[in-house]
Amino acid sequence: MRIGDAAAAAGTTARALRLYEERGLLPPPVRSPSGQRVYGPAEVALVRVIRELLGLGLTIEDLRTRADRLPLLTQDPPPRCGSEGGTGGFAPVVDRRIAALDAEIARLTRRRDELAKLSAGRTRGL
Repeated sequence: MRIGDAAAAAGTTARALRLYEERGLLPPPVRSPSGQRVYGPAEVALVRVIRELLGLGLTIEDLRTRADRLPLLTQDPPPRCGSEGGTGGFAPVVDRRIAALDAEIARLTRRRDELAKLSAGRTRGL
């Protein structure tokens, strides 16, 4: 299928597919005789995995560092994080992202607490 059809099947845009290819998340697709990109079900499944991981808060850079392992996540069922052994798995990437989220949650909680104190102090004064 051509890029527009593949993008629609994966729930994204042709521009996103080109970006994923440019950033190394998708291998260069087969080209038709006229030079158009041609995608199959495997590529569509891979794009769906990429979109799901991005939706969970991983970044393109996070995925780029493990792009060679992304096709493993299209398996049904996908292997567990880190089940492939070594440092090449997704577990370190996921752990770093969780740590970043925990730090952001802590920062936002502090900010919320400060605002709540400010609000409580002003409410009492009214």
